[in-house]
Amino acid sequence: MADLLMQNWWALAWRGAVAILFAGAAFLMPENALVTLVLLFAIYLIVDGAFAIIAGLRASARGRRRALIAEGVVGIAVGLIMALWPQLSLLFFVEVAAIWAIVSGAILLIAAVGQPSDNAKWLLVAGGGLSLLWGVVVLFRPMAGVVIWAWWIGAYALIFGAVMLAVSVRARRGLP
Repeated sequence: MADLLMQNWWALAWRGAVAILFAGAAFLMPENALVTLVLLFAIYLIVDGAFAIIAGLRASARGRRRALIAEGVVGIAVGLIMALWPQLSLLFFVEVAAIWAIVSGAILLIAAVGQPSDNAKWLLVAGGGLSLLWGVVVLFRPMAGVVIWAWWIGAYALIFGAVMLAVSVRARRGLP
C-alpha cells in the first residue's frame, strides 16, 4: 500500500489542491451568485471524480479499485447533471451535495475498512467520516442561508483538501 501511495501521490495532491481552490471560491462567493457556486461545485465533482478513477485504476487491491472507481463515477455523474442543468440543480443543490457527500464518504469508509493499518488508512477514514458527517448535517439543515451554505461547503472542501494533501505529502516522502 505504501508503494502504491508513493507512486500515485500526485493524484492525491491534485484532489486536495482542487478541493482547497474550490473552498477559496466558496468563501469568496457573493450571495447573489449561487448559480456560479453550483457550477463550481459541478466542476469540482467532475475533476475529483476523474482523480478518484485514476487512483482506482492504479490501485492494486481489487476492493479498493472498485470502491475508488465507483466514487469517481458517482462524482462525475452528479457533476455532469449539475453542470448541464444549473438552474434546476440550484433548487436541489443542498440535497444533491449532501447525498453526494454521504455516498462518497461511505465509499471511502468501505475502501478503508478492508485495508491493513498503514500510513493512509486513518486519513481515508477521516476523509470518509468527514464526508459522511457533513452530508448528514447538510441534509437535515437544508434551509441554511446562502452565506452559511457557502461557508459549510467551503469548510468541508478545505478540510477534505488538507487531508488529501497530507496523504500525498506523506506518500511522497514514504512516511508511515
